[in-house]
Amino acid sequence: MNIFPTQYSTLSSKALNIKLRESYSLSGTTCRLLIRNVSDTYVIENATEKYIFKIYRDAHRKLEEIKGEVELLSILFEKGAKVSRPIADKNGEMLQAFNAAEGTRYGVLFSWAQGSVVNAMTNEQLGTAGREMGVIHNITSSIELSHYRKEYSINTTIIDPIKIIEPAFAGLEEEYAYLKDTAVDVIAQYNQFNADFSYGYCHYDFFPKNFHFTATGEITFFDFDFAGKGLLAYDITSFFIHYFMEVTYGKITEEQGRDAFKTFVAAYRKVRPLSNEEINAIPYLGFGFWVFYLGFQYENFDDWSNLFFGPKFLRDRVALIKKWMETAHVLLP
Repeated sequence: MNIFPTQYSTLSSKALNIKLRESYSLSGTTCRLLIRNVSDTYVIENATEKYIFKIYRDAHRKLEEIKGEVELLSILFEKGAKVSRPIADKNGEMLQAFNAAEGTRYGVLFSWAQGSVVNAMTNEQLGTAGREMGVIHNITSSIELSHYRKEYSINTTIIDPIKIIEPAFAGLEEEYAYLKDTAVDVIAQYNQFNADFSYGYCHYDFFPKNFHFTATGEITFFDFDFAGKGLLAYDITSFFIHYFMEVTYGKITEEQGRDAFKTFVAAYRKVRPLSNEEINAIPYLGFGFWVFYLGFQYENFDDWSNLFFGPKFLRDRVALIKKWMETAHVLLP
């Protein structure tokens, strides 16, 4: 019987457990689906070991890009960065291939990030996050991967996404006009950025949800799914966006948000330079961040099951972007 064309399947946890036991010489493990999202994430564990197994979607990450993520994380780990690392199977292979309903899907086993997410970080934790992100940037600013990763530029973060999302704004012409007009102003600012801005491979999703702290204060970064080449200040920007959101939704005061970000920046600067110009560019880099993810959410609506994406979400998101453009500078140190 022919299989009807499929665009997104979910692999059986039971069958995957059998496969991974064989491939990685594991014993007594259980396997469960943790997240079905941009990629599917499974937890593999037994009484003494615990791992993450991530299965990519071809529509989102081609084989060359997956190899790039594995290469990047392998380099970071080898050079001492605090990251969840990819693990080779018993034959030395980093990638596993699965003949899924929609075609070949690839998976990678990662070490477990000990600890848990901490949204309200102490000064000590902020210092650790700042220093260790600086360590990562010292490495990623001085390497060139042999495999492709996406580049974050004016085109990929603003110009292309603005065009992509236009059909979604039918009936929301005022909101779309705001994005287009603001994009013109932001691009003009981009073109004035100092040529000395740090450049390399950035995480591009540097939120507290993507790193864990242990009870003893050790940090591990993970989820480099969006990692690509671009201004390293994008990572500083996404971390800053976390505090903008915390202030916007009344979880902390402006002073608390500003002080937390200032502590993070001071720790980062102990490891590598971060200019005032790069800090002042955050409002404009943030606009690109918001628009890029609008484009991603629109393009991946069917596969990602992001049911929230619709007129209300778009109206609310544009209102949030307006607030960002009007007030982000207030929180900067």
